[in-house]
Amino acid sequence: MNAPAWVQLVTYLAILLLLAWPLARAIEAVVQGRFALGQRIEAPLYRLAGVDPAQEQGWRAYTLGLLVFNGLGVLAVYALQRLQADLPLNPQAMTAVSPDSAFNTAISFVTNTNWQGYGGEATMSYLTQMLALTVQNFLSAATGIVVVVALIRGFTRHAAGALGNVWVDLTRVTLWVLLPLSFVFALVLAGQGVIQNLKPYQAVQALEPVTWQAPKTGADGQPVVDAQGQPVMAEQTVQTQTLAMGPVASQLAIKMLGTNGGGFFNANSAHPYENPTAVTNFLQMLAIFLIPAALVFVFGRMVGDLRQAWAVLAAMTLVFVLAVVGLTLAEYQGNPLLAALGVDQQASATQAGGNMEGKEVRFGINATALFAAITTAASCGAVNAMHDSFTPLGGAVPLVLIQLGEVIFGGVGSGLYGMLVFAMLAVFIAGLMIGRTPEYLGKKIETHEMKMVSVAILVTPLLVLLGTAVAVMSGAGRAGIANPGPHGFTEILYALSSAANNNGSAFAGLSANTPFYNTLLGVAMWLGRFGVIVPVLAIAGSLAAKKRLAVTEGTLPTHGPLFVVLLIGTVGLVGLLNYVPALALGPVVEHLMLHAR
Repeated sequence: MNAPAWVQLVTYLAILLLLAWPLARAIEAVVQGRFALGQRIEAPLYRLAGVDPAQEQGWRAYTLGLLVFNGLGVLAVYALQRLQADLPLNPQAMTAVSPDSAFNTAISFVTNTNWQGYGGEATMSYLTQMLALTVQNFLSAATGIVVVVALIRGFTRHAAGALGNVWVDLTRVTLWVLLPLSFVFALVLAGQGVIQNLKPYQAVQALEPVTWQAPKTGADGQPVVDAQGQPVMAEQTVQTQTLAMGPVASQLAIKMLGTNGGGFFNANSAHPYENPTAVTNFLQMLAIFLIPAALVFVFGRMVGDLRQAWAVLAAMTLVFVLAVVGLTLAEYQGNPLLAALGVDQQASATQAGGNMEGKEVRFGINATALFAAITTAASCGAVNAMHDSFTPLGGAVPLVLIQLGEVIFGGVGSGLYGMLVFAMLAVFIAGLMIGRTPEYLGKKIETHEMKMVSVAILVTPLLVLLGTAVAVMSGAGRAGIANPGPHGFTEILYALSSAANNNGSAFAGLSANTPFYNTLLGVAMWLGRFGVIVPVLAIAGSLAAKKRLAVTEGTLPTHGPLFVVLLIGTVGLVGLLNYVPALALGPVVEHLMLHAR
C-alpha cells in the first residue's frame, strides 16, 4: 500500500475508536434501563401495546417474540410492494412488484440482508421505499442488537431464567439509539448534497445529445430483420435526461448505521445523489462500523471487564487491516493482459495505474478498497464500486470477509454475537488441549453450548455450498450467468455467500432477479439469519441459568495476546476452511488463468 492508503486507514480507525467509546456508554445505559427520561416516554407505549416492561422472558419466549415480530415484518413489506400501484406517494406510477421479487425483497430487508435484485429508482414508489424498506432498516438492525444484548446478559446473570423483555429491548434500541443517530446523520448527509425530497422525477436538458443504435421494430412490435436474419439497427437520439428524485438522505442514514446496505438507487453508494463527495464517502464508512465497534465496548462494560472488549476488538482490527492491505495491493496490480497487449505498459511497469475498471474516479483505488473491505466485513452490502470488476484476488477478499461470518466488526449485533460464538469455540478447543473443562467469562462451556455453537457456525456454510451446488447444477441457475468459466462460478458463490451471511452486496454480473434466484436466495437469507439467532439465544438462556465460577490458576485468560491469536486462528480455520474448495474453483483458478496467458 502507498502512503495515502495507510494515512486513510489509520485515520479511519482512530476516528472510529474516538466515536465508538462514548457511544458505547450511551448504548449501555439505554439497554440497562438507566435512561430515566426514556422510561417515562416509553411507559404509555407499553400500556398501549399491553406489555409489562417489568416482566422478563426466558430464551424461548424471547426467541418466539423475535420470530413473530420479524415474520409480521415480512408480510407487511410484501403487501406494500404488491399494492404500491394503488397507494399514495407514487409520482412515477410504479406498478406492483412481481410476486417472486416482492418475496425476496421482503425477506431481504427483514433479515438485515438488503439484497436487491431490482433497480430501486425504477421499481419502488416513495411510500414503499419509506414505509417498507426504511422502516425495516431500523427494525432489522434493532433485532441484531437485542440478540447480542441477550447473549451478554447470559454471561452476566447467575442462575437466572430470563434474558430480558424482547419488546422493551426492541423499543429502547429503536427509539434511543437508532432513531437519534439516523436523524443527525441524515441532516449531515443532506448538508453534503445527498438529496431529500418527494418531487416527481426531473427531466433536464442534456449538455450534448446521446446517440445509440437499437433494433428496429415493425408495426407488429417484433424486431425487423434483414435478408440474413440479422436485426436491422436504427439510430436513436435523445436531448434530455431523467433524474430520479426521492427521500434519499433519510434512508441512507439508517442504511449505513444499521449495516443494511440497500440503496435507494441501483448504483448504490456509487451514485452521486447517494454519495456525492469524498466527505460523504468517509462518513458512510465510519457509520457502517460505528455501532458494531461501540457494541464491543458495551460488551466489556456489561461483563465488568473492558479487557475482554479490547481483546475482541484487537482480533477484529488485525484481521480487518490484513484484508484492507490485501485488497488494496491486489487492485494496484492491474490487469496483466493489458500490458501483454501493449495497452498499459507504463502502468504495468510502474504499478501506478492499477485496476480502475468499475471504480469511481472521484474515489480511486484507496477509498474504494477500504469501502469494499468495510462493507463486506460488516453485514452492510452498500457498495461504491462494482465488485465484479475487481481483480480475481481483489474480489476474493470481500468474498472471504463475508464467508468468515462477518464477525470482523460485522453487522450491528450480529458481528459481535458471531464473534462471541467463535470465542466459546476457541476456549473449548483450548480446554481440550490442556485437559480442562472450558470456561468463558466464568461460565462453563459444556455439551449443550457446543451443540448450539456448532449449529450457529455450520448453518451458513451449508446454505452457501448447497445453494451454490443447486444453482450450478440447474438450468435456471446457469441461465443467469453472464460470464463463463470460474468468474461466473464466483458470481454464484458470491451471491449465495452474501445471502446466507446476510450481507446483500453482489458481484452484479449475475442475473438474479428471476423466480429461481429470488426463491433460492430468499430461503438462504431467512435461514442464514434465524438459523444463527435461535441457537445463539439458546446459548444465552443456558448460560444465564448457570452459576459463575471463580477464576483459578487453571483458568485460561481471555483478555491477553494469546487469546487474541487463538481467536483469530479459530475464525480463520473453522470459519474459512469450509469454503476453500469452492474458492479454489472460483477466484483462485481465475487468478492463475489471468497470469498464465
